[in-house]
Amino acid sequence: MGADLEGRGRGARRGRPLRTGLLLGGCGALLAGCASMPDSGNLESVDASQRPDSQSQVRVYAMPPREGARPVEIVQGFLEALTSDDPQFTMARKYLTKSASKVWDPEGSTTVLADGPNTDAGNAGNETDGSRRFSLTGQQVAKVDEQHAYRPEEAAYSQSVHLSLVGGPGRKEWRIDRPPPGVVLGESDFQRIYRSVNKYYYAGPSGAGAGGAAGLVADPIYIRQRIDPLTQTVKALLDGPTNWLDQVVDSRFDSGTRLKDPDKSLTPDDQNRLTVQLNSRADGASQTRCREMAAQLLFTLQDLAPSGVEQVTLQRSNGSMLCVLSQSHAESVAVHRNAERPGYQYFIDDKHRLVRMPANAGSTAAPEPVNGSLGTGDQPLRSAAVSRDEKRAAGVSLDGKSLYTGSLFGEDTLGKAQVRSKAKAEEDRLSTPSWDGRGDLWVADRDPKRPRLLWLDRGEGEPVEVEVPGLDGRIEAVRVSADGVRIALLVEKDDKTSLWIGRVERDERGERGEQGDAAQPRVSVLDPIQAAPRMEEVTAMSWAGGSRLVVVGRESGGVQQMRYVRCDGSVLSGTTLPGLTGVKEIAASESDQQPLVAHSDDGIVRLPTGSQWQTVVKEGSSPVYPG
Repeated sequence: MGADLEGRGRGARRGRPLRTGLLLGGCGALLAGCASMPDSGNLESVDASQRPDSQSQVRVYAMPPREGARPVEIVQGFLEALTSDDPQFTMARKYLTKSASKVWDPEGSTTVLADGPNTDAGNAGNETDGSRRFSLTGQQVAKVDEQHAYRPEEAAYSQSVHLSLVGGPGRKEWRIDRPPPGVVLGESDFQRIYRSVNKYYYAGPSGAGAGGAAGLVADPIYIRQRIDPLTQTVKALLDGPTNWLDQVVDSRFDSGTRLKDPDKSLTPDDQNRLTVQLNSRADGASQTRCREMAAQLLFTLQDLAPSGVEQVTLQRSNGSMLCVLSQSHAESVAVHRNAERPGYQYFIDDKHRLVRMPANAGSTAAPEPVNGSLGTGDQPLRSAAVSRDEKRAAGVSLDGKSLYTGSLFGEDTLGKAQVRSKAKAEEDRLSTPSWDGRGDLWVADRDPKRPRLLWLDRGEGEPVEVEVPGLDGRIEAVRVSADGVRIALLVEKDDKTSLWIGRVERDERGERGEQGDAAQPRVSVLDPIQAAPRMEEVTAMSWAGGSRLVVVGRESGGVQQMRYVRCDGSVLSGTTLPGLTGVKEIAASESDQQPLVAHSDDGIVRLPTGSQWQTVVKEGSSPVYPG
């Protein structure tokens, strides 16, 4: 059966089936997985990633090396064991020498290749001198580091595997004495074995939420989804934020806080209550700090347990209770933006006014102009943004030259423009603006002579030019995350537009002017990461949660498509969206309960959950949710 599956995957192999291999378990059955292997010469790709059975419901169990296995079988068996659901990689270590097993660190890194690694025996060594070397090659697409952080990394992959004969007289076996660093596997196996989860940390003082509760920031990582994911995630949360996010977030767990018994599995009881005993570093935590720690755990674990975690109890190292926090009270401790549901969706109608319609996906109410000057049509608009509290809005004039702000409550007059662009061509002027969770406003001036990313404190006052080192190209579009610490940018270079995610850092002290004027805050966007590296052209994007975006674009030689991506650059598998013709703009809510809204060839349309695209109006543009 194994050979037959392999044949369907990439074409039949020649040679006899290996006795080493994997057991595939799924749908109530166990399948013995075999692969054909030549006795000598070059090996083709280790196609664990090409098995039709590499789906999320399939469990893979590694097999130990058979007695007298040839070097090619040892290499094949080791690489296949890396794709198994073996908690400590115990079976993979059986293919290594004892000394190699001690130093090999599978948790140190995971290298993701487009396909499984190609293995070339070459001419390095031979079986008679007790030494063999194989080259592993492939096209690398990403790496996951020791913090479980995913980073796209397109590169040619090349590593060597060295084997030697070990054992006593009369019985020697081939084993790997120099394995490749960490784990290496194909992309589809990575998607089967690993899952993305969000750890949550608190935004720094500059990103604090309103009402006394601090705002939470999602920090996506990848964990092995069948190896006690809940305990893995708690440990990763206690280890602290990933390096990329560490500068702008804070954990309420003191450095060095760990589980009292790291080898004990954490499991909620039958009422979905979880007890977590910490080491002595947490013994002296106050009730306020303890509840903030518990809130981090509750939001981090909300999607891991089958029925969710309803309550967390934190214990001191001696087993006494530190505090208890329920899910229903967690929002009073920490602001979790993903739980907030906007009241309305907004867009620009055919009269160039800002209009709104109920965000309820089932609503059939007709769009109506917003209150205030931006809903009158006196100043024709081509794009707009609404603050997250839905109290204020910003609009860009029809010619793209001017940015205005106004209240959405009561009558007000249109004040002077907050920003003006001097670009000659309309398409080179101001982008659609964006509000962050603090109530600050962002917009890009696309003037070729002076391209700028601008920030307005609370949407008012003198615009501050944002420093964006390390970004090559002109910013075409801007969307700031609800937490205010990440910004999504569409960047155009050489007639191609790509999606980048930058980290927002603010220095509230700023610098004083020459005349001793009040200091302006210094705002920077640092360490940009390409979030959709395989898309040759990205035409629209929107945040769709704490770490997720919906993106419209096309791959090289492909057609336009919509997909969800993580802000770390990873693609969410199994999240296909119904096709739509000529998508120009897209809007998503932070809450996944709200429908997508788009501007397409069919006008303004929206996509309720589990349904198809529905036309709202035939004429309109610039659909947005608050933000």
